Amino acid sequence: MTDQQSSDGPLDPDAQVFVISVAAELAGMHAQTLRNYDRLGLVIPHRTTGGGRRYSPRDVALLREVQRLSQDEGVNLAGIKRIIELTNQVEALQARVTEMAAEIARLAAGYRRDLVPAPRNSIVVWKPRHER
Repeated sequence: MTDQQSSDGPLDPDAQVFVISVAAELAGMHAQTLRNYDRLGLVIPHRTTGGGRRYSPRDVALLREVQRLSQDEGVNLAGIKRIIELTNQVEALQARVTEMAAEIARLAAGYRRDLVPAPRNSIVVWKPRHER
């Protein structure tokens, strides 16, 4: 069984399971760097009732991405924070678009083809079906 799995299957990417030392090792950085990123608001772990930090697999992946952007791409921490914020906004908007598309599909499924919208300035003459 890997560290990403439990006896019930794959680990939830949002499960807060890693203490700071384990998260730092998984991300390939020093624990003090994680504390600094937390203070800066780059990667904010869950807090236990005692105040301890707990990181999820998603947090560890984000820590790796912060490191990549900083070291490989030369982006400063303020830029990385903005990239993370914009990425989160894009993901939220994509989820909203998916919800709206599902709602449109649901409405379209109930759309009556025998009804058509009439222009606002038109006069519609109604005739009962038996007189047609």
